[in-house]
Amino acid sequence: MEQRRRVGAYGVCRRSDGRVLLARGSGSCPFPGVWQLPGGGVEHAEHPAHAVLREFAEETGLTVEATGLRAALADVTTFRDAGVTVHTDRLVFDVVAHGGEQRPEPAGGSDELGWFTTDEAAAVPLMPFTAELLDLPVSPLPSDLPRSSATEPAAALPPDRRQRFGAYGLVTDPAGRVLLTMIADGYPGAGRWHLPGGGTDHGEQPVSALLRELVEESGQLGRVVELVGVDNLHNPAALGPEGRPLDWHGVRVVYRVAVDVPTEPRVTELAGGSTARAAWFTPGRLVGLPLTEIAVLALAGGPAAGRT
Repeated sequence: MEQRRRVGAYGVCRRSDGRVLLARGSGSCPFPGVWQLPGGGVEHAEHPAHAVLREFAEETGLTVEATGLRAALADVTTFRDAGVTVHTDRLVFDVVAHGGEQRPEPAGGSDELGWFTTDEAAAVPLMPFTAELLDLPVSPLPSDLPRSSATEPAAALPPDRRQRFGAYGLVTDPAGRVLLTMIADGYPGAGRWHLPGGGTDHGEQPVSALLRELVEESGQLGRVVELVGVDNLHNPAALGPEGRPLDWHGVRVVYRVAVDVPTEPRVTELAGGSTARAAWFTPGRLVGLPLTEIAVLALAGGPAAGRT
């Protein structure tokens, strides 16, 4: 079965009375009649924080501001008739409404909007990721729900265009040292020191991917402390191991990670050749070190939710 990937951006918008805004899927959606947090797919080269503003305007008519990144999670939907499984990386922001006129988008993604208490939301069909974000029990969707026969699964990107979702860590030990990895020759950014981490596999959660990458690239066992933010990278002519220019769009979430029992860093074969070495650095040794852009941002306080 063909595997495809997509990145989506969604928003938690609450009123002063605590009710949260949900949108019901229209007949053109894969799951008509199912409620979810407003949002949708991130376009190529689009920052996720910008995507959630656009999607809110399209689906709800509201103008919103993203105030922070709440969660990053992933799920897989199988379209058996099409022979495709779609892995969706979902970035969920806290948003605040500042204007606009509330209305659904029947010709697009939503045919009804509603403000729900937690108990009210528990009584309607919810997309699993929405139930999880509302701290409600997560269960499979009922098998008798209508499915839109007109909806196609997420389209594959052209061969010269890539969108990649990755998870990276600002990794420290009890002594205050920072763990960095050097990018190997033949890869974009070769010779610069980078945050540990990398692309997530199909069906893999961001946190699981980061902890796996940490072991593969440095041999360290880490503990995720918090989600810091999301970084957006667009390079329309990236040249990597493929040997030809690619229109590259990277969406990268950054976590703060603690290694409670640090060891001498060791790169394993499972790292896939993109990491030349790994090392612990005291704050003083970071001065003048050639760093990737995302490493500079993380060390300076973390990538902002809305950074371009």
